[in-house]
Amino acid sequence: MNPKVYDTIIIGGGPAGCAAAVYTARKKLRTLLLTEDFAGQSISAAAIENWIGDRLISGIDLAKKLENHVRAYPEIDIITSAPVVAVSEASACFFDVVAKGGEIFRTRSIIAAAGARRRRLGVPGEAELEGRGVAFCSTCDAPFFQDSNVAVVGSGNAALETVIDLLPFAKDIYLLLRGDNLKGDAVTRDRATSSPRVTLITNVVVEAILGEKSVTGLSYRDIGNRELRELSVDGVFVEIGSVPNSEFLRDLVATNESGEITVDHKTAETSKPGIFAAGDVTSDPFKQNNIAAGDGIRAALSAYNHVLNIKKHSPCAESL
Repeated sequence: MNPKVYDTIIIGGGPAGCAAAVYTARKKLRTLLLTEDFAGQSISAAAIENWIGDRLISGIDLAKKLENHVRAYPEIDIITSAPVVAVSEASACFFDVVAKGGEIFRTRSIIAAAGARRRRLGVPGEAELEGRGVAFCSTCDAPFFQDSNVAVVGSGNAALETVIDLLPFAKDIYLLLRGDNLKGDAVTRDRATSSPRVTLITNVVVEAILGEKSVTGLSYRDIGNRELRELSVDGVFVEIGSVPNSEFLRDLVATNESGEITVDHKTAETSKPGIFAAGDVTSDPFKQNNIAAGDGIRAALSAYNHVLNIKKHSPCAESL
């Protein structure tokens, strides 16, 4: 049996994917949204203060709002708990999208908005205390640590920018490095380390995040002498990078050294005609919900133009 053919398949239900879906629906494209859940990485946030239009919203409430908006359009087929495992070219006209379990969906265009996942320390307490002192976004969560002692784990620009974001709020900031050198650029290093309230702790590995109902501290081991120590803090920001959820597309589109999908930022086009990408899965350096939503809209409008502009002499024209 031939699979149902869509004009576009959107992969991901975060702000980028949901914004794209609303716009493809309003353009009357036959749309399928495949996602594991709605809201993406933000679903675990206790409070989000920079989502435009809401002074304060929880990650769960944001997820509900995004889902309700998308479900308001009957033009959108929605399948949840269906992670995409592969994408292939079915012909010059179509792509096949394969979900976990083997179900295949055919489409004329794809919008990849699968987001990214934060690299984790993988230590006891990290998962249990996420949203209760363990944080991954200083832009979102720094204001919640007013007059608190906070640890930042990482050595690159993301960690340094987290320190800078925390300086107006936190009392004391401890920056924990696995090595002995900061890897960020010089200007950011200087800004982050110039305050006497910032203490560098080098050549250490975090062993556990401590606390029951909320973070009360962390334990770390000195790489040199193997000594185990504890640090009393109210929060831990983990800034050791992120991993884009692009594995299913890497055989078809160009990616950078981090696995982020390379896009034309004017059109959201990838290196493969008919495939567009938006949000944290892309090479856009700014990983923010509002930016991802704008990226999704750009991708949706480009996907619409792609479907609309198939010329009559194209071998795909007869399949419209």
